[in-house]
Amino acid sequence: MNIKVIAFDADDTLWVNEPYFQNTEMKFCALMEEYLPQHTLSRELLKIEIANLALYGYGIKGYILSMIEAAIKVSEGTIDTKAIEKIIGFGKELLNEPIELLDNVEEVLAALKDKYRVVVATKGDLLDQERKLKKSGLSHYFHHIEIMSEKGEEDYLKLIRHLDIQPAEFMMIGNSLKSDVIPVINIGGHAIHVPYHTTWAHEHIETKLEHENFRHAERLREVLPLILD
Repeated sequence: MNIKVIAFDADDTLWVNEPYFQNTEMKFCALMEEYLPQHTLSRELLKIEIANLALYGYGIKGYILSMIEAAIKVSEGTIDTKAIEKIIGFGKELLNEPIELLDNVEEVLAALKDKYRVVVATKGDLLDQERKLKKSGLSHYFHHIEIMSEKGEEDYLKLIRHLDIQPAEFMMIGNSLKSDVIPVINIGGHAIHVPYHTTWAHEHIETKLEHENFRHAERLREVLPLILD
């Protein structure tokens, strides 16, 4: 491998993210339990979230707007303002959650930063992701920060052109096969999948991937021998 740039996803690759969303969804379902049971409401919320991605993108703000829309829909417009205030409060709590780094993150970044250009390539709301990166204390490890509205093949090609490298010189490390691995492999890059125990339903796919440019690591520290050896 002639790798020059190693990119890391952020949420659930560098730090905890999805469990906070799931906790918030549980509070939302408890608030709305008189209208729909939890499983049905969660399914309805996911449908609304996915439909709104083109409008709001990824992140907490769009998530809370989708919750408000779901509350209005399932209550047939009878939801009161106090419940809406509580949903907004859930969002503010989510925005203020602490940044909990995953195991061995700094060890891995420190081992790679002097040998490669190390970057962040993550989806989400610009302000929110910048805030999380600052709170993480990891900024000094990265040559470049790319907060993307989507992670498709064209989005990665745009990033690679910006970095002035070829796809074969790019490696992506992340927890999502759908967003962090398959698009990168398809354009000729390299990818390592590091699964996280909880994955947003929209990012979950059932596939068995076999490719010479693909690697799998159960834990983040396991990427080091795959790259450095």
